Amino acid sequence: MFTHKQSACYAFDARFPHVLRWLPILLLCFLTGLASAQTRIQDVIYMKSGGAAFTMDIVKPATPNKAAVVFMVSGGWVSDHTMFKSFMPDIEKAFAGAGFTVFEVVHGAQPRYKVAEIVEQVQTAVRFVHAHGVEYGIDTKRVGVSGISSGGHLALMIAGSPESPVNAVAVIAPPTDLANWGKPDFVLVDDPQMAMFIPVVGFDLKGPRAAMVNLAKQLSPITYVNSKYPSTLIVHGDDDKVVPLQQARTMDLALTKASIPHKLEVISGGGHDEKTFVPGLTLAVRWFKQKLL
Repeated sequence: MFTHKQSACYAFDARFPHVLRWLPILLLCFLTGLASAQTRIQDVIYMKSGGAAFTMDIVKPATPNKAAVVFMVSGGWVSDHTMFKSFMPDIEKAFAGAGFTVFEVVHGAQPRYKVAEIVEQVQTAVRFVHAHGVEYGIDTKRVGVSGISSGGHLALMIAGSPESPVNAVAVIAPPTDLANWGKPDFVLVDDPQMAMFIPVVGFDLKGPRAAMVNLAKQLSPITYVNSKYPSTLIVHGDDDKVVPLQQARTMDLALTKASIPHKLEVISGGGHDEKTFVPGLTLAVRWFKQKLL
């Protein structure tokens, strides 16, 4: 079966009987169609724990640039293989189309797994990518990590881990400071719409407030910003009613203080939706081209 581009090329050929005359154009059309091809390796196990296997899918472009993007398949700290058919195709097209090998990480979903456990899982996934870099044809000194919303949170947590090194980060609408949610000393679950995350974050509302604040800080990417943090792009909408823009601004300030190369892109009128996510993806591809190639 031919792709649309290849079919167009053969239709072009049918118009002109002198094939040899048009051979260079036909060859160009064929190569254009070939370049858009990609292969998928499904259900690669990166970790086993408690009788469960945690997997990732790997999408290899036809013409790889030897750099990798490890993408956190996550929303509300829920991760599922069905997401490969919902929002992942556009993400695969963007990154693989630019030559990046894409490692799509599925983590254990809440409420069964708490955020601390999920962070450990995705950090292990990046270590797996490093350990098998040669096998998948990537340069482990050119690994980026990305995600949207909770996936962005996880990507930033990976970036702050010395045991799971990455070389660049690009995230969209990420929670960054669970202990100061929208304003100082306002913990994530103080926001009524975030109360649903009490179990997954692991807060004990009957315990001392100080213990809850300390746990919130442990689970916040901003806590782990240091002089070795990788170059970071944050994209956030200024009309996001789920994750406050303040989360991006405070992370931006922390990165500035640590002298980390970074950029904050604010999408005018963007919410926690496609109005932010779509341009954010384009900006992420551009960022990884600059930082990894």
